[in-house]
Amino acid sequence: MKLIFIGPQGSGKGTQAKILSEELRIPHISTGDLIRSTDGKLKEEVDSYINKGNLISDGLMLRILKERLHNEDCKKGFILDGFPRTMSQAKELGKLTDIDKVIEIDISNEEAIRRLSGRRNCPKCGRIYNLATSPKPEEDALCDECKISLIQREDDFPHAIKKRLEIYHEETEPILNKFDAIKINGEDEIKKITKEILKKLR
Repeated sequence: MKLIFIGPQGSGKGTQAKILSEELRIPHISTGDLIRSTDGKLKEEVDSYINKGNLISDGLMLRILKERLHNEDCKKGFILDGFPRTMSQAKELGKLTDIDKVIEIDISNEEAIRRLSGRRNCPKCGRIYNLATSPKPEEDALCDECKISLIQREDDFPHAIKKRLEIYHEETEPILNKFDAIKINGEDEIKKITKEILKKLR
């Protein structure tokens, strides 16, 4: 089964994609992880964009994705997380592969802001915590492992989150109609959301 998980930042789509990947025994393909794991000539091209502070072009992203989808483990399907983000990307993806279902993990802007503004990172080991949801640090604002103060990324401040949500509603939401997405309430408990997705996929 070839699936796409779409939802605003903080919706938990990555969490659900990981759970469903194990449940359905198909790979979870996160575009962020994919970009970080490139090597050789592709890595050089990726770095040339990142080092200039630019977004990776659709053409390069599709080439990276095409290479990944040709791997043996994708023969029975996959879960795409973080792509496509625009209508033009969705059209190009359609030329690359068929998609069976699109799952929309839906949460309100208010809930997204609550969840994301609670995120904290350890500057040493990179571990992510969440003061609003989970995992929460054992000691307030300290990394469980490193015992140093957690930091909040600039793009997790409310004003930055609002901007990212505006872009999501403007550029990504139109894709949902193109693919006739299945809407799931992302504000339920994690297990309940997983159960609902599996029910809709049957």
